[in-house]
Amino acid sequence: MKVGIIGGSGYTGGELLRLLVNHPDAEISAVTSRTFKGKPISVVHPHLSKILDMHFEDISAGEVAKHSDIVFMAVPHKAAMEHVPELLAQGTKVVDLSADYRLDYDIYEAVYGVTHTDRGRKAAYGLPELHRAEIKRANLVANPGCYPTGAILAAAPLVKAGKASRIVFDSKTGISGAGMIPSEVTHYPNIAENIVPYQITKHRHLPEILQELTRLNKCKIHFTPHVIPAIRGILTTAHIFIKSKMSREEVVELYQKMYADETFVRILDGVPSLSAVRGSNFCDIGCFEVEGDRVIVISAIDNMVKGASGQATQNMNIMFGLDEKAGLWMPGVAP
Repeated sequence: MKVGIIGGSGYTGGELLRLLVNHPDAEISAVTSRTFKGKPISVVHPHLSKILDMHFEDISAGEVAKHSDIVFMAVPHKAAMEHVPELLAQGTKVVDLSADYRLDYDIYEAVYGVTHTDRGRKAAYGLPELHRAEIKRANLVANPGCYPTGAILAAAPLVKAGKASRIVFDSKTGISGAGMIPSEVTHYPNIAENIVPYQITKHRHLPEILQELTRLNKCKIHFTPHVIPAIRGILTTAHIFIKSKMSREEVVELYQKMYADETFVRILDGVPSLSAVRGSNFCDIGCFEVEGDRVIVISAIDNMVKGASGQATQNMNIMFGLDEKAGLWMPGVAP
């Protein structure tokens, strides 16, 4: 199976390459970057030195499609829609890591402030734990955002069961989620020994969380993200207000039942930690404290793996009928 990557010089592109070089069924066919055209991939991603002997190319999406059975779009939001129609027209499958196909189109345009040029195209939302059947049939998969992945998985069992009336998500993320280009927030003196809340009530991932959870059942959603002085990981604390009294045992049973067959979801008795999932495709879910009408559920993911490139690889495996664990069956890097 030949795999192309459009936009391979960023963090998600580098993470895709790290995972795909050891994938038993994948051969990397092309990796594009306009900025680094002709340069060895290891110049930008030194962790791949002696592992991947390839150069970045500046070729069209159509040219990438000629050499690929599937193409990962690791480009900024608003850029993927320019290339996806051409890729699909040539018969290649696509996993888009941007937000271009995640949302209903009216909502996308309102959130991202642009006109969508490929309106009406149907994409499967790439959260396997909720949409595996659609992903398996799809030629285009919209890979979820990092915050929505951790938040949705933390709350889905209670929402699906009709138990949740309102949820407050409090998420803490490492600075890799902001991308490779430094900013005022990610500047070391501003983030070290600090926690920075941002887009406190209007983060663009909120509509995505709302869209997916309300597809399961009606409930009110609130979300506040924070950047912490860590490189990888998202720890999400979900304060889930329930409609009627439940015991901790009843809550845990709901989660164990829903995720019983999910390879990459681990239900813990204690509180999840970022170090346990770092570098892995696992989502650890635990805590399950009950205080009156409030249930506290905590999830931990690596934002670069289960929150981006690992989940994209998992989606590829599903689309081609492969073992979902292929290229991804590894523990977290702890401590």
